[in-house]
Amino acid sequence: MRDTVHFSGIGGAGMSALAQIAAMDRLKDGAAGRAVSGSDRDFDRGRNLGVKAALEKLGIKIYPQDGSAINEAAAELALSTAIEDDNPEVLGAKELGLKISHRSELLAAQVDRFETIAVAGTSGKSTAAAMLFSILEAGGLGPSIITGGALTALRERGLIGNAFRGAGKILIVEADESDGTIVRYHPKTGLLLNISKDHKDIAELNRIFGEFAGHCGRLLVNADDAPAAALLPGAGKFGFAAGGWQVDGVRTGLFSSAFRLNGVEFSLPAPGLYNIENALAACAAAAVYGVKLETAAAGLGAFRGVERRFVLMGEKNGVAVIDDYAHNPAKISALLKALHQAPGRRIVAVYQPHGFTPTRHLKAELIESFASGLNPGDLLLMPEIYYAGGTANKDISSKDISGAVAARGHKASCYADRAEIPAAVAKLARPGDLVVVMGARDATLADFARQILEALPGAAPSPLAPLP
Repeated sequence: MRDTVHFSGIGGAGMSALAQIAAMDRLKDGAAGRAVSGSDRDFDRGRNLGVKAALEKLGIKIYPQDGSAINEAAAELALSTAIEDDNPEVLGAKELGLKISHRSELLAAQVDRFETIAVAGTSGKSTAAAMLFSILEAGGLGPSIITGGALTALRERGLIGNAFRGAGKILIVEADESDGTIVRYHPKTGLLLNISKDHKDIAELNRIFGEFAGHCGRLLVNADDAPAAALLPGAGKFGFAAGGWQVDGVRTGLFSSAFRLNGVEFSLPAPGLYNIENALAACAAAAVYGVKLETAAAGLGAFRGVERRFVLMGEKNGVAVIDDYAHNPAKISALLKALHQAPGRRIVAVYQPHGFTPTRHLKAELIESFASGLNPGDLLLMPEIYYAGGTANKDISSKDISGAVAARGHKASCYADRAEIPAAVAKLARPGDLVVVMGARDATLADFARQILEALPGAAPSPLAPLP
């Protein structure tokens, strides 16, 4: 009987989230739910095996990506944009006449099932979505979530962390603009956090976010982000500059921040003004569903963070190592600004660009974000551009970024072999330094940050060591 939906590239953040929701539906609904299977090239290469084990724990059968999954049980093949047309699973599905669905189609179907809140914008989506999830759980609303970044709170429940099927009617989704598929979603509530050049130019982003806004039952926009506020002047507003919002008492530290919203005290285990903006977005969306500010403050106080979003990996001999997902110019600039809140601490930035096309597209902005964001004495170390596979024009190198930053007066270098960087950092680092590993898409970056920590001289690292 053909009743299985097979996810090709199931190890990716978007695909694994959808597969988990489908598997949790089956666990919840029993025979009424569809069986789920998946495959991933990383699994075949012996990588990302923790995700594989977590998926199997939910009853998802994992196949090698050799076409064997397209068998008598397969009814539908789910694909991400990373899967090529000549992939054995695609060829097998076409030969059998199976339904082939794109990740965005499956997410759109989930959006339609629930009272959905879609979090959009070029930066901060994963964190704002996770904060909103924490608030709605504190409010007893039993939310579900599909997002790109793993929530620590869900990982502590034994899950991958980027998806959860709650008992309530509300679904929080991270709506991705990078491939333009955000315009397929019709959520009850939309949140637009910001607009800055990323995978696409501003004009194209304005078109995409404008169309997305027209599909939302209601829309809330960050009043503090000039491009977003100008694009949609008639939308509801949140933020420091929003009417009816009184935000004061702002305090920011290296690993925390605090503020008052309409007289209610908030404390966040996350640094920087950009995270306060994320928190204000989450509060605004929660208020639509009747959650009071006092409850929102409790939810944010219990917020456990998101994987690879300003995660302290540990400290050795006074050198702290931080892992962060920052990869586009706006995120890099915001992160460097937050790190410089610790006066007198030198930054050793390790940045791995993600993909040749986005690096080429953002070359000038990436150079500017480091040239302007690094202080005198800070260091920039860059491995080569992360290559995920497939066809790509490799006419740009990390050396093009590091060389231009060095020409602007900073100490910056490129390493053809990433494996040389931990030893290099160990030689360069000195007590008081903040080493930050930045980059996206590469599932090995968190382990790479741990390798840097382990390479530092001194006693064994403490993963929860407090910083002065």
